[in-house]
Amino acid sequence: QVQLVESGGGLVQAGGSLRLSCAASGTIFSIKTMGWYRQAPGKQRELVATITSSGSTNYSDSVKGRFTISRDNAKNTMYLQMNSLKPEDTAVYSCNADLKLRAWNNQQRYWGQGTQVTVSS
Repeated sequence: QVQLVESGGGLVQAGGSLRLSCAASGTIFSIKTMGWYRQAPGKQRELVATITSSGSTNYSDSVKGRFTISRDNAKNTMYLQMNSLKPEDTAVYSCNADLKLRAWNNQQRYWGQGTQVTVSS
């Protein structure tokens, strides 16, 4: 059984910082791409950032220059450093991972349960 668990969310004032973590646990052979998504009330879920196993990153325009995605492959853990936070960053942040349970398995996408980030003005 694979689990992705996010942590690090909370309440912060505008201009502040938070660091989110996403830890994958269970029987995992390999993780290819990991990503952060967010969903604000009444809005569709949107991509925040992704990172491949080799460290290539991709960011949405709305967070570029303020957020930094990273990962520790040895720990199967991904991070999102969020600086200069704005009220419009308020959302539930969820992580996902495209992984294989065994070498011969197909790749599957797993999701975490999400963590709330609230930025006050």
